[in-house]
Amino acid sequence: MAYPTSPLASPFPAMPPIAGVNPHVVRAGYKDWGRCDLTYVELDEGTAVAGVFTKNLCCSSEVELGRDNVKQGHARALVVNAGNSNAFTGYRGREAVEQIMDQVAAHIGCAREQVFVSSTGVIGVPLPKDKAREGVEKALTAEPCSWEEVANTIATTDTFAKGATATAMIGDTKVTLAAVIKGSGMIAPDMATMLGYIFTDAAVEPAFLQECLSAANFRTFSCITVDSDTSTSDTVLAFATGKAGNAPLSTIASPGAHAFAAAIHDVCRQLAHLVVRDGEGAQKFIEVAVSGAVSDESARKVGMAIANSPLVKTAIAGEDANWGRVVMAVGKAGEPADRDKLSIGFGGTWAAREGLPLADYDEAPVAAHLKGRDVTIEVDLGLGEGAATVWTCDLTHGYISINADYRS
Repeated sequence: MAYPTSPLASPFPAMPPIAGVNPHVVRAGYKDWGRCDLTYVELDEGTAVAGVFTKNLCCSSEVELGRDNVKQGHARALVVNAGNSNAFTGYRGREAVEQIMDQVAAHIGCAREQVFVSSTGVIGVPLPKDKAREGVEKALTAEPCSWEEVANTIATTDTFAKGATATAMIGDTKVTLAAVIKGSGMIAPDMATMLGYIFTDAAVEPAFLQECLSAANFRTFSCITVDSDTSTSDTVLAFATGKAGNAPLSTIASPGAHAFAAAIHDVCRQLAHLVVRDGEGAQKFIEVAVSGAVSDESARKVGMAIANSPLVKTAIAGEDANWGRVVMAVGKAGEPADRDKLSIGFGGTWAAREGLPLADYDEAPVAAHLKGRDVTIEVDLGLGEGAATVWTCDLTHGYISINADYRS
């Protein structure tokens, strides 16, 4: 089922090819929706890989195998299926994934552990082996495609294609990053997001690539929420082909390492925001900025309690400056908070300071701010130096409609 494009949608960016990365898309027919639903990306020999995965205990076989495979540090291929998450499918689901890995490995001539598979869609339906075999066979000989085609092919309830790009200088060498992501519902990442893939021509040792991705993930993907639900399939993978020819990055002390780490963070932040902007039924993009906490992690937990509150999200949807709901969310977070030191504002206008409503509070600028598409909630706990920013969207009837119709 097609859904109206989110009013918060961003146009797909101009994205360069990445040396050593060859993407292809085909229609395997996992779902009767008349579009491509299988992505195959072939990677040159020597490509480093890093990954972060869901902590959901009912995860898919793709996640279990990916966690194991990423430890060996190198990749030769990525296969992504849309329309069927292959989660909660037992041994039949695992056999389907292993079949794909073996089929691709035999074609390329690599170890099966260097083939990474992801699936997204309906939970509880085993991935059909015959469709998988035939789809992969077509993909192995398909013509190369654009990044936008990849982004559209990995989507499910997404209403627009999501991509991001960045560059960094490593010495005299310019390295490029290109990334795509899918996700708009079942978004409360716990180590990752729905499905995201980052490709770079930089030469990076696997351990340092993992360090950069994990650090970026903590401040980006793990700071967004649409509906507080962590998917069974959450995966973010980063692939570095080394084709740029820079001196390989092995630690943060390597020349150019800080610039590369910043580029990874930039791409992850762009992607994380795009997922929230396509939140199911979303009409507003909400930034929650928390300061004055006892630690950064405590600030993040308070921010997520606010961002996950249905009462806060529906208030923003209704453009209601009901800051009492923010007070409630802070208090239920389970983190240190003092009612008499708490300050709350919207869009730069403070409504309450140090536990009391401001005597001269004027709700007019706040009301005007809430009528916009981008909304900011500020919270100062007044306890310490900890700070964090998280992002979410409002909760509208559109979310109910999309999820009530999801399996049809």
